[in-house]
Amino acid sequence: MRRCARRPGSGRERASGIGPITLFDASALPTRIAGEIKGFDADSVIGKKEARRSSRCIHIALAAAREAIADAQLDVGAMPEDVGVLIASGVGGLEVFERGSIALHDFGVRRVSPFTVPAMIVDMPAGMVAIDTGAKGPNFAVVSACASGAHAIGEGAEWIRRGDATAVIAGGTEASITNLGIASFSAMQALSTRNDDPERASRPFDKDRDGFVMGEGAGVLILEEWNHAHERGATIYAELTGYGATADAGHITQPNEDGDGARRCILRALQRAARGPDDVDYINAHGTATPLNDTAETRAVKAALGDAASTVPMSSTKSMHGHLLGAAGAVEAVITVLAMRDQFVPPTINLDEPDPECDLDYVPLRGRDHRLDFALSTSFGFGGHNACLGFSRPNGA
Repeated sequence: MRRCARRPGSGRERASGIGPITLFDASALPTRIAGEIKGFDADSVIGKKEARRSSRCIHIALAAAREAIADAQLDVGAMPEDVGVLIASGVGGLEVFERGSIALHDFGVRRVSPFTVPAMIVDMPAGMVAIDTGAKGPNFAVVSACASGAHAIGEGAEWIRRGDATAVIAGGTEASITNLGIASFSAMQALSTRNDDPERASRPFDKDRDGFVMGEGAGVLILEEWNHAHERGATIYAELTGYGATADAGHITQPNEDGDGARRCILRALQRAARGPDDVDYINAHGTATPLNDTAETRAVKAALGDAASTVPMSSTKSMHGHLLGAAGAVEAVITVLAMRDQFVPPTINLDEPDPECDLDYVPLRGRDHRLDFALSTSFGFGGHNACLGFSRPNGA
């Protein structure tokens, strides 16, 4: 398995990527901060003309996919029908939808771009990656809100297991830092309003947390059948050995208070990986910094791991890069794999005083060296969607 992410931040540096919104004028909104990709030039990725015809989530997906393929040294052209693409997004080209709606309202149908539909639909990052790379295997997107990226990686591995592909370009992309995106989540009172202190605004598991901070980006992994990767001499960062997917079947936005859906998801991933609670060396938590998620996730981990829960380091890197919605699970999977490569657990920054109901080891403020042979990455989304990925160090690592 190979990896690539677009600017996820550095756990060793404990650096926050949160700052004032610059992509649009957010002065009238309750929340005016986000985790933007700074200095990204879409024109240099796909050319000025094509960039104008597509959306930001497509641009960053293409950049991440190209980086992943180059890192993997995967020759897609030598095996095009055996390479699939599964790129998820929770929202798709939201800024394109916004522009089209405004143009229709203010100027009429003649001012609506003919590229509106292909630029905004959720499957187009996967489609564009296939066009860009020539991958002709299975190709589509999955949408499960904030669990989308993790589901894409898990399902991409299933393609390989059942013989539908030898390699899969899998991950997630999101670019929802727009007027409508921020306004909509603000209306739900889901976002932090610490506008005067952006770097400390994302506070997973902290008693003073007041909501998540939106981020943007893409994370792409090259999943590859083990023997094929080994025979061509690929550097294998980790093995995806566990995958669980469940539903809360409860509320459209709130997780089960007891974390039961997440508990069952974690247990399924452990079962698929043939691992037990004592084998878990690290959990990259969903950890959104919303009051409901953090307590429910804590309960889920306790219920799934039992006595072992108190000894497992579990951190939320959203404290540094924000919540990437449909791309979160993919970027955090990349971070989990890098943590295993470096044998280093990234921290949960801004965790000054834990919520009394959040009483596990969240690796507060500073990361630490730690042996990681098996790690989990959890993702949960609106609609009660749960996903959990289990990664093992490859033999000989």
